[in-house]
Amino acid sequence: MNRFSHPELKYTRALPAAPGRGVTAVLGPTNTGKTHLAIERMLAHESGMIGLPLRLLAREVYGRVVQQIGLSHVALITGEERIEPPGARFRICTVEAMPPKADCHFVAIDEVQLAVNLDRGHVFTDRLLHLRGSRETMLLGAATVRPVLEQLLLGIQVVGRPRMSQLHYAGQKKITRLPRRCAIVAFSADEVYAIAELIRRQRGAAAVVLGSLSPRTRNAQVALYQSGDVDFLVATDAIGMGLNLDVDHVAFAQDQKFDGYHHRRLKPAEFAQIAGRAGRHVRDGTFGTTGRVDPFEDELVERLESHEFPPEKVFQWRSRVLSFDTIGDLIGSLEQPARSPQLVKAPMATDQRALTAMAGLDDIRDRLTTSDRVELLWQVAQVPDYRKIAPANHADLLATLFRDLADDGVIDEDWFAAQVRQTDNTLGEIDALSTRIAHVRTWTFLSHRAGWLRDGPHWRAETRAIEDRLSDALHERLTKRFVDRRTSVLMKRLRENTMLEAEIAPTGAVMVEGHHVGDLNGFRFSADATADGPDAKAARAAAQKALAGEFEARAVRLSAAPNSDIVLDQDATLRWVGAPVGRVVAGEDVMRPRVLLLADEQLTGPARDKVAARLERWLAYQTNTLLKPLADLKMTDGMEGLARGIAFQVAENMGVVERCLIADDVKSLNQDQRAALRAKGVRFGAYHIFVPALLKPAPAGLASLLWAVANEKLDTEGREELLAALAAGRTSLPVVEAHHPAFYGLCGFRVLGRKAVRIDILERLADLIRPAISWRGPSGNGAKRPEGAWNGVGFMATPAMLSILGASHDDMADVLRGLGYRGEALDEPKIEAQLAEWDGTPTGEADNPPDEPKQQAAPEVAEEPAAKTTAEPTPSASEVTSPSIEAQTPENTSTSETVAEAAAVNQTEPEPEPEPIKQIMIWRPQREDRGRGPRGRAGDNAGDNGRGRKPSGKHAGKPGGDKGQGAKRPKRDDQRGRGGGKPNTHKKPEKLADPDSPFAKLAALKANLEGKDG
Repeated sequence: MNRFSHPELKYTRALPAAPGRGVTAVLGPTNTGKTHLAIERMLAHESGMIGLPLRLLAREVYGRVVQQIGLSHVALITGEERIEPPGARFRICTVEAMPPKADCHFVAIDEVQLAVNLDRGHVFTDRLLHLRGSRETMLLGAATVRPVLEQLLLGIQVVGRPRMSQLHYAGQKKITRLPRRCAIVAFSADEVYAIAELIRRQRGAAAVVLGSLSPRTRNAQVALYQSGDVDFLVATDAIGMGLNLDVDHVAFAQDQKFDGYHHRRLKPAEFAQIAGRAGRHVRDGTFGTTGRVDPFEDELVERLESHEFPPEKVFQWRSRVLSFDTIGDLIGSLEQPARSPQLVKAPMATDQRALTAMAGLDDIRDRLTTSDRVELLWQVAQVPDYRKIAPANHADLLATLFRDLADDGVIDEDWFAAQVRQTDNTLGEIDALSTRIAHVRTWTFLSHRAGWLRDGPHWRAETRAIEDRLSDALHERLTKRFVDRRTSVLMKRLRENTMLEAEIAPTGAVMVEGHHVGDLNGFRFSADATADGPDAKAARAAAQKALAGEFEARAVRLSAAPNSDIVLDQDATLRWVGAPVGRVVAGEDVMRPRVLLLADEQLTGPARDKVAARLERWLAYQTNTLLKPLADLKMTDGMEGLARGIAFQVAENMGVVERCLIADDVKSLNQDQRAALRAKGVRFGAYHIFVPALLKPAPAGLASLLWAVANEKLDTEGREELLAALAAGRTSLPVVEAHHPAFYGLCGFRVLGRKAVRIDILERLADLIRPAISWRGPSGNGAKRPEGAWNGVGFMATPAMLSILGASHDDMADVLRGLGYRGEALDEPKIEAQLAEWDGTPTGEADNPPDEPKQQAAPEVAEEPAAKTTAEPTPSASEVTSPSIEAQTPENTSTSETVAEAAAVNQTEPEPEPEPIKQIMIWRPQREDRGRGPRGRAGDNAGDNGRGRKPSGKHAGKPGGDKGQGAKRPKRDDQRGRGGGKPNTHKKPEKLADPDSPFAKLAALKANLEGKDG
């Protein structure tokens, strides 16, 4: 009968007798040969069993034993793996997988100091207290547990083993400066991967070892390290549990870890367990920290070197005597306290938390009708949580398993097969494969539970095959990510003192021993970004030998290369067949820059001189060809006086000068001087004095680049954008504040408000404005009103003006203000007043009798300063109400039809809100003596009347400026007649008003409205 079935015995306990007779504790630090001794003692008996703390270590010991006595005599038993040949005499197990009773001659338990572990300690305590070999029992571990063992196991024999080599502290070193054959220890997978990636970039390669890796992957990674292909191993504290590796130095990249409850610093004994992996047999080892961890304090260093640590006081314990009468009895028996001062009740473990969670489900409690069901529930709760997703998810999975086992006796194989299939996928990166391995470990564990699946052997083979495939894929990904095969090969060749072979491919790729180590770009060798590491220096040395001859050959080819093979980029880089070979830098003069070679030090002597001379010759040719007009302007032979000064200013400004800046000098030029400047390609425009040949994309690009180099303003993006607009034939473009203002002028544009307008287009605009602003009413010869002309001095922006600029009304307003015009807005009352006094003939200031007051004109608006290039834009016609009457009329609709439609609207809605007639913007020169318009005549030399007249006038260089020498200023109001101051009494012939003028259309509209009112 179960001891808990009697009420008086319920929840009582007596510690099982555990005498120490026949038990030997072999205690000591790492590298004392304890595990090797246990294997020898086991093989000396007819049968035996060893319990090890990790599946990885169990696999290693299994392999060693198999090598000695053969495969058929050894069994491997872990949670996820069972290899049990019939008649196997020796069993290698994980501690959790050891059977509750040992039916063999020899039993050994390794790393018994883990009995103090909060999560797994109670399992080690249970095994060391109750598992015994019939002839010999051996406990292996650290000396810190000796006091507890001697108190728990009276009569135990303790044997101390000294370390076979010395352990020394090496201090703190950066990861990039760690010695070869080093293990770097961290306590999370993310940190392990990050360190391995850093080592791959800096040192070439690294292998990784984590406790969560499958044995197959771990063994492959360890083999990679042990073979010498990589010199660095990045691992968790899994390497501290008996893994025998050829490690000379252990570096701690972290000194804290999460123990399942909180983050804490490692205990001195835990530091020693890991640091002790350094050194092997009689070879000494060292330990230290990386740059991420503070150096160890002196007291800790002394403890680690002397292997003296505070003794442990208690072991974790949980009752092994459980009652399965009811779920309450089971939970109560698990909660029993320890009865020994050397034992302490362990915190609630994963299996106990899962049991409590499932017991809270109603359908699970309904199924717990017998003690066998309760015991089954406890067995299900002990399925390990390999997935580590969340306790609730793990409990849900276990509840599903229990329902199937309780209802059908086996797990639903269709559901199980679907879960297994989800893991059978070798695609993805490291994290995805690691997750699938964790999942398949769960299904592997379930397949090894006797009777839980109908076809257990089939699923054991299936899950094992999937785990192997995933393990191989994971090893491949780890190697691909953290191991540079090129570095591995080079390191081996260097250690063997073998000469490295190097070659250069036609594409410039430099190969050493068949591995890409860098590229030769022009005369510069750029090493591969992944070529850093201990082999990088040797690889570069081998590459330099091959590069020496290549530099000579390339220098000869470049010196004889045609001009078409060399180009100058907008970033001032000279390229030869696409490769950068030089850079243009500022010289003594903008037109005479220097060339800075982009070459390694290996290009020396005559070869370097050849390359430099060829590039300088090419640059001089380009400058003298594309910027020849500038060079010609600086050669002032044959020029006199002011012509030389103007030529110098135009040349210094790279071919463009605003006319207003040198207006007085231009006025003073005589015809011969103008002719001399024209012969040099200079054009006298209304707004600029410029050289049209330099406004083409190629000269403008070179001129702007040379200016940028001289002024250290290599705004490549802005300059390229402006040059692209110039090459595309754009007449204007929006102004970008980020672009340097000088680039607009250098690329042939002038900034006017929000628009940058091409300089030659501004001169064409002047050709359209000049006749419109100069028109003063009909003359005797019946001349037609120019397009855009207003009665009096002024003009309207016409579609032609907008078209050549590619601008809207708002943009045109900015442009005209920048050119020195002021806008006057005529609203409806003013227009009606002018219509009332209009007799069909355009009138203006010029038509007023000298002694009579002026007629009502356009409303006065405040004049803006002439120098102001941007202003608040006056609302354009399109912004006020509707397009102008002219613009409002569709192409195929007559004016009369438009007027009729307007009248019809007024008839259908007799009392609407009166819509104001669209404002009309009249543009006038800023100066008071209006009527001159842009200087000069139309044509290539606008501004120079071609008659040899000397410009004059106070406002030369501004809109409405000089008309040349001899041109008379207009008479004032008392001198308007042609007879030298007498009033003009000659009656002008009647002339019909131009039907296309705005006044004619407004008059028609007014007459139509008055007729309807009558």
